[in-house]
Amino acid sequence: MTLSPADLPAVRAALLAWFDRAGRDLPWRVGAEGKRDPYRVWVSEVLLQQTQVARGRVYFERFLAAFPTVEALAAAPIEAVLKAWEGCGYYARARNLHRAAGVIVREGMPTTYGGWRALPGVGPYTAAAVASLAFGEARAVSDGNVRRVLARIHGERQPTSIWVQARADDLLDPARPGALNEAVMDLGATVCTPKNPRCPECPVSAWCAAFRSGEPAAFPAPKVRAAVREVRAVALLLGDEKEAVLERREGTLLGGLMGLPTEVVAEGTREEDTLARLAARLGATVTGELGRVTHTMTHRLVTLTVYGGQGGPERRPVADAALSRLDHKALELWRARQESLFAEV
Repeated sequence: MTLSPADLPAVRAALLAWFDRAGRDLPWRVGAEGKRDPYRVWVSEVLLQQTQVARGRVYFERFLAAFPTVEALAAAPIEAVLKAWEGCGYYARARNLHRAAGVIVREGMPTTYGGWRALPGVGPYTAAAVASLAFGEARAVSDGNVRRVLARIHGERQPTSIWVQARADDLLDPARPGALNEAVMDLGATVCTPKNPRCPECPVSAWCAAFRSGEPAAFPAPKVRAAVREVRAVALLLGDEKEAVLERREGTLLGGLMGLPTEVVAEGTREEDTLARLAARLGATVTGELGRVTHTMTHRLVTLTVYGGQGGPERRPVADAALSRLDHKALELWRARQESLFAEV
């Protein structure tokens, strides 16, 4: 037995009744359905693309305190935006927010899905979310939670992106599209969880094929994960945790951030040779190894060996710079070394 078109009104009603009763109280859910502040909705949706809600709400409140309006965001220097985004990761999101804010200030706030899609960095999911939540447009969202809920209801083990979007479109409530979107997402986040779904609490278990199978967690089948590529690099800390030589990062992952001078150890080369090249470029001398840190970034496992040194370019205040989590970990090595030396005295 699969979900039929005749079942959809009852499923929608059950989801909306559950959401009205048990939906999460989140700081970006301010205002009536279809009349929320699109700026707050937009920022929250961008944040939550790669960040769990518990951490995301902290970052959201910090970001909104720094830039309470789209005008404030557009007027801010990119360095300040990256600093406010610090810790959130995937910094291209912050750069695109800043670029798009400038477009909005010049051309006006978009009110439709198509208008949001035209902005830098705004994909189908974010455009659908803002259009439905802030403007009441009948656009269904499709994220990981939506994928899992719909796969289980329909008993689909390997749902494709096209399949998920089609099922989400079918289920969307035309009168309350934003609420229906949030209901499915909240259900996936709090009840229809990946490993231990709480089926007795689910408002739509009566229509759920995965529940009837007796193995709801088997739906959908696990995705094949991309292999993690290991990257080795060396960094030179010239200064201390308060003032140090910093360089601007390049590339899509950390581009625009500041960080300790770093070089990747190319395959087939020695770490010592890479460190010597880095020191020569900076006009510095190496005083010793501080330790190693690891960090995962988009299917990359970075192992960074951090060295102390002397000389080199002018130092700058570390607290004023937007740094990646990797660089914060590197600076922790310095703090740990100083605490160790102090304890030995």
